[in-house]
Amino acid sequence: MTNVKKLWLFLAFLLFVSFGVLIWSGNQIYQQAPPMPEKVVTTDGNLIYSRDEIEKGRQVWQSFGGMQLGSIWGHGGYVAPDWSADWMHRELMALLNLWANRDYGVESFELANAEQQAALQGRLKSLVRKNTYNPDTGVITLSLDRVKAITQVSEHYQRLFSDEPSTAELREAYAMKNNTVTDPENRRVLSAFFWWTAWATMTNRIDGDITYTNNWPNEPLIDNKPPASMFLWSAFSVTFLLAGIGLMGWYYAASHGKEEATSKLPVTDPMRELRPTPSMMATAKYFWVLLALFLVQILLGAVTAHYQVEGQVMYGFELSKILPYSITRTWHTQLAVLWIALAWLATGLYIGPAVSGYEPPYQRFGVNLLWLCLLVIVVGAFTGQWFAVNQTLGLEHNFWFGHQGWEYADIGRFWQWFLFIGLLLWLCLVGRSLWPTLRQPSESRSIIGLLFLSTVAIGLFFGAALVWNEHTHISMVEYWRWWLVHLWVEGFFEVFATAVIAFLFTRLGLIPVKTATVAVLFATIIFMSGGVIGTLHHLYFVGSPTPVLALGASFSALEVVPLAYIGFEAYHNYTLGHATEWMKRYRWPIMFFVAVAFWNLVGAGLFGFLINPPLSLYYMQGLNLTPLHGHTALFGVYGMLGIGLTLFCIRGIKPDLIWPEGTLKASFWCFNIGLALMALLTLLPLGVMQLFASLNHGYWYARSADFMQQPVVDLLVWMRVPGDTIFAVGALLLAWFILSLWIKPKYEGGQQRG
Repeated sequence: MTNVKKLWLFLAFLLFVSFGVLIWSGNQIYQQAPPMPEKVVTTDGNLIYSRDEIEKGRQVWQSFGGMQLGSIWGHGGYVAPDWSADWMHRELMALLNLWANRDYGVESFELANAEQQAALQGRLKSLVRKNTYNPDTGVITLSLDRVKAITQVSEHYQRLFSDEPSTAELREAYAMKNNTVTDPENRRVLSAFFWWTAWATMTNRIDGDITYTNNWPNEPLIDNKPPASMFLWSAFSVTFLLAGIGLMGWYYAASHGKEEATSKLPVTDPMRELRPTPSMMATAKYFWVLLALFLVQILLGAVTAHYQVEGQVMYGFELSKILPYSITRTWHTQLAVLWIALAWLATGLYIGPAVSGYEPPYQRFGVNLLWLCLLVIVVGAFTGQWFAVNQTLGLEHNFWFGHQGWEYADIGRFWQWFLFIGLLLWLCLVGRSLWPTLRQPSESRSIIGLLFLSTVAIGLFFGAALVWNEHTHISMVEYWRWWLVHLWVEGFFEVFATAVIAFLFTRLGLIPVKTATVAVLFATIIFMSGGVIGTLHHLYFVGSPTPVLALGASFSALEVVPLAYIGFEAYHNYTLGHATEWMKRYRWPIMFFVAVAFWNLVGAGLFGFLINPPLSLYYMQGLNLTPLHGHTALFGVYGMLGIGLTLFCIRGIKPDLIWPEGTLKASFWCFNIGLALMALLTLLPLGVMQLFASLNHGYWYARSADFMQQPVVDLLVWMRVPGDTIFAVGALLLAWFILSLWIKPKYEGGQQRG
């Protein structure tokens, strides 16, 4: 049995076991998620909330942007508070103030002496930690004092989501537009949903001593702190990381220098002889749309960041009346995924005929049809979201055509189905162009097979977005949502890109096919060994039981292992870029691959592991250390990779052009310098400040207006301007570079044709 066959068998076994564990974990989350009560009543039997009201409140929350305006259980936006943590703290303080006034005759809890405060806090913890949910009747029973506190907090939220002057300053601090929820009844039921999410964070599981969210968030008033299991599995995750790095080091030392060398490098560029087919040429329009989406995404990112300092206006203009914060952030995050995915989709359509040399019938028609479908999806989905956030679509239509409220999975279900069908069309177009090569035995068959299988996975795994419905339990929505975000975007797209890059290098004659095949299969195994089960590290605080937390902690640590040696990949790619004189043609695509390796190490590796262990994430989830990892990994890795693939494809579409190297060089360094400044001048220091605030005062305070409206925070946000500006210049230079290849082409030999 050959090494390649052994690797294939091991990969198949690994995926079978990993997905088995992931599905088992989903069942555990389903069984032990916080219960949705049929009724919430007082001790004397009066109804507080019904299940229908809580469910409708969730629909209201989703309709105005959901996770794009504040967060729930730590997942979502960062300017408005985490609503579950904010509600919990307000309810706890309302109870303490009520008791302090009634029992000790003081105006508020803060005015009681230390002994009185300790007694009240002990009483508070006993009250709110006790689980009064009856599984047989589905009823939660609450004391009359607690109902008074709930009523007080509910009234606050109803004022906040209206246009009442008393909460205007807070709305501005939270970047909320006036009348975020226009209907008074919808504002009332919205508070029911917020209460339920907070109830899960402070109520112990039945027959348990930790809450449904594993004692998250940190709240000193009721001694909400990490359970012992979190310390244990965080320590184990570090141990697994060190063991994995050690094994990887051993493998590298054992295999280094044994790679099969290329006997002779090609004298001329082998890809130069490739004549683009009509369908390959038709992919050019994908890259034009990609640039447009990228530029709009950057513009919306600037607007979204500015809302953090001015709230509802932009340099005096009341922009929130037209483009509220939740819309600009929605479109900003979605466009990031869309333009990067578009780069990979276009690469697949280009590379299929390039691999096989076969142009299937009507392939160009299919490429053009898919392009039109993608345009319709973007325009239709974004229009529906705008109507939803402005509360003009109606709750009955929101789920299908408006805003689902789930970060990175916001578009309406109709548009998700449309996109899924489009991905299946893409799968068919790429698959049928690759099929002739797959059927013929060859050295490169394994690389092409992995390319084909990753294409299948990309097409099918978007189906995870279609599993939940409008009333699926929020814990299960989160479970499936991370299948989409983690496995689809971070998993199979990366395998696809790895296979494409390996194919390109083998076709250029720089790497022997056998060496590339083993390297790609090994890299896929290493990534998937932690990547599949590592999905669970996103689910520590959404109702997951301890075994799921343990699995997530252990295997997410393994995700970092291959990144520890990513420098070797960077150096290897860099040396390939200087292997022959004609490789200067590919210098900048390869430099973007080198940047991918660097940001993989820093953004995904260093900043990723900073927040991944359970104990770290307990204090950091939803703070600015999370977007520190998100920005540097999403653009630094996947964005740079998308640009590199785009440049490779354009080099093939326009093989005879002289590239304006200076423009591309400036763009490259603007991207890297701008991203580094954004991370180091704003996201990192602000995240560290929030971390200290969370440790000292509780998570609610780190996300509160009192903290986020400090002058030093405003200063840190303004310090994004240099980095953001440099980054935007890089995007404009890239757009001009690609545009100039069509409008001002310069051909080799000094000729210039219009």
